[in-house]
Amino acid sequence: MPASSAGDPPAAAGPAHADGPPAAASPRPSRFEREHWQRRLRLQRQLHDGASLRISALVPQLGVVRNRVPAAHRDLDASIEGLQDQLHTVLQELREIARAIYPPLLDEAGLGPALRECAERAEVPVRVDVAPGRYGAAVEGAAYFAVADCLAALLPGSPPVLVTARRDGDELVVALSGVPTRLAAGVRDHVGGLGGQVRADGGPDTGTIEARIPCA
Repeated sequence: MPASSAGDPPAAAGPAHADGPPAAASPRPSRFEREHWQRRLRLQRQLHDGASLRISALVPQLGVVRNRVPAAHRDLDASIEGLQDQLHTVLQELREIARAIYPPLLDEAGLGPALRECAERAEVPVRVDVAPGRYGAAVEGAAYFAVADCLAALLPGSPPVLVTARRDGDELVVALSGVPTRLAAGVRDHVGGLGGQVRADGGPDTGTIEARIPCA
């Protein structure tokens, strides 16, 4: 479903309460966790800027060879065409793998554009309101995958979801409204290593999950 532009968030459903005790977290992102996200980012760039670009360059080169094949060699022409199709398939698979490791759009444009792209692939209507700004590879990666996994867990026909993200002092605050609060555990798995704290408000079927992630 397409993501729409920012709008006023829904009114709070009731008083806030914690979805169980927050996982133990350090006040600052750990060096190990930062390095983990940097490794993921480097691997994505190797796939996106290395192997994918080389395969992309091969496809038109094969087209040139195919145009030079005499008309009488139909079998060779068909083989080259089949090879081009296979390269297109491999290229698409590499792009999907790169996006699963660390989305290129997240690296290039930041959290807002990447989450809007993610929302377009969701099975439910998703509205994305993300303030401009960059927060570093680790924080943006954790926030992106926390949201992406929540959206992927929703079934078709689920209520519309509002995703917001903004800086509050030295923290990035990410909230999902209209989602089952049971998904808070998955969000905590993504942000806990960076010292993130997670709260869930509302009932088990629909509520708001908020994650606060230290930016430094």
